[in-house]
Amino acid sequence: MIKEKRFEHIISSLKNTGTVSYSQMSEDLLVSEDTIRRDIDYLHENGLLSKVRGGAIPRDKNPLSFQDRTDFQSTEKEIIGLKVQPLLKAGMTVFMDGGTTVCAVAECLPANASLRVVTNNIALVPLLTRFRNIEVIVLGGNYDRDTQTNTGARTCDEAAEFVVDLYLMGTCAISKDFGITSAKREDGAVKKAMLKGSKTVVVLSNSRKIGTNESFVVCGLQAINVLVTELPSDDPKLDELRFKNLKII
Repeated sequence: MIKEKRFEHIISSLKNTGTVSYSQMSEDLLVSEDTIRRDIDYLHENGLLSKVRGGAIPRDKNPLSFQDRTDFQSTEKEIIGLKVQPLLKAGMTVFMDGGTTVCAVAECLPANASLRVVTNNIALVPLLTRFRNIEVIVLGGNYDRDTQTNTGARTCDEAAEFVVDLYLMGTCAISKDFGITSAKREDGAVKKAMLKGSKTVVVLSNSRKIGTNESFVVCGLQAINVLVTELPSDDPKLDELRFKNLKII
C-alpha cells in the first residue's frame, strides 16, 4: 500500500477511536510495525498527530480557524496538507490564498518551518503566527466574510509587488477544458495577480472539484506546475488532467 493511503488510514482511525497502536495499524495495513513507526514519526513531525509509546493520539488543534471545523479537519485536506510539505523549503517566499485546504497546509507545517508567507487569507494568519520563523505579510483590500479573504484592486496591486518562489493556490474547480475557474470574480482576479509573480504554481484540489467548472476563468492547466490532491497520483480520476508539464502528487 502506498504511503499516502497508509497516512489516510492512520489519521482516519485516530479520529474514530482516539488512539492508534503500531500493532493494530500493522495488522490493518498488512505492513511491518517498523513501517507504521516511520509513518507515525512523519505524521508527528508534520503536526498531524502526537506520538506516544506504542502508537499515537490526536494532536490538539489551534482553535483559531474557520467556523466550519468539521470541514476544515477533514482527512482529505490533511492528506493534501501533508503532501505539500516536501515542496516547502526553508527561506522560501510563498503566496498562500484563500480556502480551508490552504489552511490545512499551515496546520501540517513542522515547528521549525522558516518561510515568508504573503497572503490575503485572514483565517490563515492566526495559524501562521504560532511559528517563530514564519514572516507573515497580509495583503490589504476589501474583506469578504464568506471566504475570510481580502479581495479587490488593492489586494491585486499589492500582490503585484512580489516575486515568490511558490504559490499555493486553493481552487473552486478544475477541469481539462477550462483549467482553474473561480466562483467569484474578485477571487479570480487575486489569483491572476498572484500567478504573475510566481516561479512555481501548486494547485490544491480535492477530488470532488475535478472535472467541474465555475463561472470565472483563472488560468489553463499549462499555467500550473504541480497539482496536489488527496488521491494517489496514479488514480484514474486524474487522467483527464495529465498535461505534459504538469506534475501530479
